[in-house]
Amino acid sequence: MSAEILINVRPQETRVAYVDGGVLSDLKIERKTSPTLVGSIHRGTVIRVLPGMQAAFVDIGLEKAAFLYVGDIREDVDDNFLSNVDREEPLEMDGDDDKPHHAVKTPIQDLLKEGQSILVQVAKDPLGTKGARITTHLSLPGRFVVFLPTVRHLGISRRIEDETERERLRQLVQKINPSGGVIVRTAGDGASEEMLKADIEYLDRLSKEIFKNYEKKKTPGALHTELDVELRALRDLMSEDVTSVWVDNVEIHRKVVKFVSQFMPKYKQNIVLYEEKKPLFDLYDIDIEISRSMERKIWLKSGGYIVIDEAEALVVIDVNTGKFVGKKDLEETILKTNLEAVRETAHQLRIRNCGGIIIIDFIDMEKESHREKVMEALAEELGRDRSRTNVVSMSQLGLVEMTRKRIRPSLIKTLCEPCSYCDGKGYIKRKSTVANEIFRELERDADMLTNKKTNVVIHCHSQVVDWIYEVEGESLENIEKKLGRSVAFKIEPNYHLEQYEIFFV
Repeated sequence: MSAEILINVRPQETRVAYVDGGVLSDLKIERKTSPTLVGSIHRGTVIRVLPGMQAAFVDIGLEKAAFLYVGDIREDVDDNFLSNVDREEPLEMDGDDDKPHHAVKTPIQDLLKEGQSILVQVAKDPLGTKGARITTHLSLPGRFVVFLPTVRHLGISRRIEDETERERLRQLVQKINPSGGVIVRTAGDGASEEMLKADIEYLDRLSKEIFKNYEKKKTPGALHTELDVELRALRDLMSEDVTSVWVDNVEIHRKVVKFVSQFMPKYKQNIVLYEEKKPLFDLYDIDIEISRSMERKIWLKSGGYIVIDEAEALVVIDVNTGKFVGKKDLEETILKTNLEAVRETAHQLRIRNCGGIIIIDFIDMEKESHREKVMEALAEELGRDRSRTNVVSMSQLGLVEMTRKRIRPSLIKTLCEPCSYCDGKGYIKRKSTVANEIFRELERDADMLTNKKTNVVIHCHSQVVDWIYEVEGESLENIEKKLGRSVAFKIEPNYHLEQYEIFFV
């Protein structure tokens, strides 16, 4: 099925959409005010080592200190990583080809000391109150390979399934004998020796340049940053399936053409400058799809719906039949709704860029065969996801636990901010609740007011005052009797509904 890449450019924001068969299947949004840090390499200074957490906080020149877990630290972290790798040592091949294993058993207090300088790479952007997650295991992505300057590891993308092709690529990389580790990316499927060698040599030179800059720089800060979002998207998403890349900005179009001409010249003719008056994203109603993906409730075609709630490190998805009543029997209705929910859930996870732990609450199914169908459909849909996912089997309650690799903030975190009125809780106290809080506080102050000639004035929101006079008249009379004096209210237009103050004057 043919695909297209749409690059929509504005002065402060660039959006890249990957449209597969007319359907939005991937979305990247980056703003100049908050560019991604993932992939950037920094000189860092250890500011605190926490043996109890087996982690450290590292100053890398950002507002918040970065977090470094012991499993992300090289045992030889103090050594020159470029002279440390022995080219005579054979490339190590793991069962899990996508990534090398980093088993560190040494306690963190024996690896790092406060004030120590280290070379690190950002693995995850700062999320919520947390700083960036960093690692000392560097990886430099190219068009066909990811170069690992600190290890001797050879891996092949799991998406390349043909064993003959996998073996061919292994032999080519071993013949090239790079100075570091190499993981062949999905785009490397069918690549010639010359293509792989050019990619590896370029990334090898880049790694040496980064280390030279590390030696020169004496303070924490960036040494290398990733490509801009439009070039990064082309590097990662461009393939034989992509028939056109539309760019609606002349300057960025020129930049993209130059990049493609240099690194993937056979796709140069696919780059098109979009000059129509109709907005580029309106070609496939992408803005409508983005708005839909910011809703809490997503309707399914059958009339069922899913509800998506996103916490800091947890996403919960609830499946409901909604308006769908089915045609045959209850089990068939439930199965159809769950299968529809599987497709929509996988789609929403990609568009929203949700990550961390994900819990999907499917509608309970009595038949084991139906549960297996849903799990098979989920595995198939997640197989199209470029982010790493791991699914646990379905529980007896119809719950599926899964994880999805999260390295950047989700769509909601990127485009939205917590409600300024409820502070992101999603609810506020009822007027009756606030009124009764006021009455209880006055009751606690009753003894203090005995034999004192003071007036009681409550400063609060107008809606609370209206509620008290209209509904809580009896409660107000009761509290005035206990206090032995009348209670006056002063409306404060700028007060939050839950806010009040009691004054004795």
